[in-house]
Amino acid sequence: MTNHVHLLMTPESEDSISRLMKAQGSRYAFYVNKRYSRTGTMWEGHHKSSVVDADTYLLTCYRYIELNPVRASMVKMPEEYRWSSYCVNAWGEQDVWLTPHPTYLALGKDSSKRYYAY
Repeated sequence: MTNHVHLLMTPESEDSISRLMKAQGSRYAFYVNKRYSRTGTMWEGHHKSSVVDADTYLLTCYRYIELNPVRASMVKMPEEYRWSSYCVNAWGEQDVWLTPHPTYLALGKDSSKRYYAY
């Protein structure tokens, strides 16, 4: 997205996401400040996060995130958005950064059934 990001993550520990966002924010601020000869922070506030109930809401979150660029008229199809996980979840493209969630894996016994169900 042009003004925000959506990350759907399963943390390894209670503070994993906060530590990740702090590190990423620091690196990004360093990069932008150096590149554009500026100083200061980059963000208006802290990141927002919420717990997702995997059994009832996880796949809804997948769809919301993957269709967001379509709804924003940035692309016509979700697979056209460069940063989308859609091609992994719907077509099975490989991505070393994404690990399928057990709820997603439960959509089908094999990958072709899973992609079709998704």
